[in-house]
Amino acid sequence: MQAHLYDLRAEVDDQQMVDRFATDWRTAGLDNTIEALLAHAEHLTRDPSTVKAGDIDGLRALGWTDEAISEATQIVAYFNYINRIAEGLGVDMEDWIDQAGREQ
Repeated sequence: MQAHLYDLRAEVDDQQMVDRFATDWRTAGLDNTIEALLAHAEHLTRDPSTVKAGDIDGLRALGWTDEAISEATQIVAYFNYINRIAEGLGVDMEDWIDQAGREQ
């Protein structure tokens, strides 16, 4: 089993939740604070120029610290960066990942 899903499975011990998360994180039954951070990650990935201070304020209102928001933002930005490098160089996906990003 590959690390990306192994780590999640080890943390939650709920295969059905992992499957829902892998398909669409909105259907995984996560609490609203986690969903808000994931929505921030998606927003930052899909339309980074529209992320505003109010978006960050919304995360703070849910209890996320500036440190946690910064760390999450840096991780999202790093993965976006490294994925663009791989795509820009035509690097093939690993053979154990299907087109949906799931383990084969």
